[in-house]
Amino acid sequence: MLILFNKPYNVLSQFADSEGRETLAKYIKVRDVYAAGRLDKDSEGLLLLTDNGELQNKITYPKKKIEKYYWVQVEGEVNDQSVAQLECGVKLKDGVTKPARVSRILPPENLWPRTPPVRFRKTVPTQWLEVIIHEGKNRQVRRMTAAVGHPTLRLIRHRIGQWQLTGLQPGESRILEGNISL
Repeated sequence: MLILFNKPYNVLSQFADSEGRETLAKYIKVRDVYAAGRLDKDSEGLLLLTDNGELQNKITYPKKKIEKYYWVQVEGEVNDQSVAQLECGVKLKDGVTKPARVSRILPPENLWPRTPPVRFRKTVPTQWLEVIIHEGKNRQVRRMTAAVGHPTLRLIRHRIGQWQLTGLQPGESRILEGNISL
């Protein structure tokens, strides 16, 4: 079984929390499933959960190079040089990231409002990017955009490999049964 879940903003990618923060337990009522990867609490979008350890490992194992697709709203107008830096790999404290695919995009259509909303400043423009990576360092996309001078304001993962967020509102999930392969 594979569950596609649209993780809302400010929800932890785990089922329990000793500090009483909102977790997956509020939304996922299926027992004995585990997240195949993570999204930090400040990020939104597609999270995959499964009861199949082999499938979970295949999805998260870096050598499989499963692509993860993000819509990223950043501060400032992103120029060609910044895009090129992101595409070549960015030096972070824990090493250089693998090359990414990056494109400037219009704000995604049918995007739900975030609660609370992203801060808005009249004097600072924002830009939407699509960033595609296949590794998964902690808060990687946020750290990459910050490293090139464009802090992330909103980050939404909309696709992992063949699975997409299409049709799921925040907090909604879809269960896929049967033989699920990569």
